[in-house]
Amino acid sequence: MQEAWLMLQRGGIIMIPLILCSVLVVGIIIERSIVLRKKKILIPEIINIIETINKPEDIHLALSICQKNQGAFANIVQLGLENKDLPKFELKELITDQGRQEARSLVKGLVVLETIAGIAPLLGLLGTVIGMIKVFTVISQQGLGQTQALSGGISEALITTVVGLSIGIPSLVVYNYFFDKVENLIMDIEKFTSQLLRKLSLFQSKNKNELVSGD
Repeated sequence: MQEAWLMLQRGGIIMIPLILCSVLVVGIIIERSIVLRKKKILIPEIINIIETINKPEDIHLALSICQKNQGAFANIVQLGLENKDLPKFELKELITDQGRQEARSLVKGLVVLETIAGIAPLLGLLGTVIGMIKVFTVISQQGLGQTQALSGGISEALITTVVGLSIGIPSLVVYNYFFDKVENLIMDIEKFTSQLLRKLSLFQSKNKNELVSGD
């Protein structure tokens, strides 16, 4: 622990933003790992009711299930069920707009992760430049004989580079993982909401046919 602290001290002032970046990355990874669990987004109860709903009377049960659960998928399905009497085109537009809004909650934090993946290596490079400036300053003032001062500057340069890359590379890998996961979740949500939309449209058609038959 003491050696790690000394290494951070030798890294210079650039280590402060690098440490902050690493803390942010860890926080986002933990938060997104919890939020983006498949069963938490694609709630099995809601999927089951969408697949088994066969008549308009089942809509009340589906609504009650959606109201008991919170999340992007539940909100979209609930909105569709509450507006089931709208024309198919309007209902589809409404669900699509809600889907765009809910998608924002799924990608929350990923922009920060992507940004850190880009800036962490650059901060490391900045630390390298600052360390080398110190080295050349020592050389210009004291000559090449001050090996301890020279090694300190070179050490600072190397430490920030290593730390910057150590943060940036995993951040990029994790960002791609979560982004791909979000894309798959959105595709699944679209699949089930399209299935729901088809069933609601079918119910509307049956109601119209019944009204015409009644006339």
